[in-house]
Amino acid sequence: MDKGLYGRRDRLVREHQHDTYREEGKWPEPTLCVECGAVFVNGRWTWQDESPLDANEVTCPACRRMADDYPAGTIDLQSSFLEQHGEEVRNLILNEEQAEKQEHPLERIMQFREEPDHWIITTTGIHVARRIGEAVARAYQGRLELAYGDGEKSIRVSWRR
Repeated sequence: MDKGLYGRRDRLVREHQHDTYREEGKWPEPTLCVECGAVFVNGRWTWQDESPLDANEVTCPACRRMADDYPAGTIDLQSSFLEQHGEEVRNLILNEEQAEKQEHPLERIMQFREEPDHWIITTTGIHVARRIGEAVARAYQGRLELAYGDGEKSIRVSWRR
């Protein structure tokens, strides 16, 4: 086998997977999201009581995902249990989202579609989707399945009971 002019074989170079919503570098500090009011400061997105003066203004990755309707997480809940206990399950889901969003502003629910025994919830991040799925499974048992896609850039959470 010919190793070429420099004694090595030619090989294919894998292209780096690109994620439109992943930040390549750091935002200038402070940076304010003009849509939701989250602030990038000390190297992370956070919530602050007051908007900083003279902040750089952008649309954060979570708000861009919502505008593009391009979820990172999809939660699929199927059970007749949802018809009987819908308010209780809905409150659990919203409480989990609120707790995650408080610490990580980019982790949010995008859409919440309810049918009698089938709910679809989309999220801006994979962590909030997983947290919601695990909380539902922990509280109401059933079968939970997690499937990551695109090298863990997206998640599909399925719960059946």
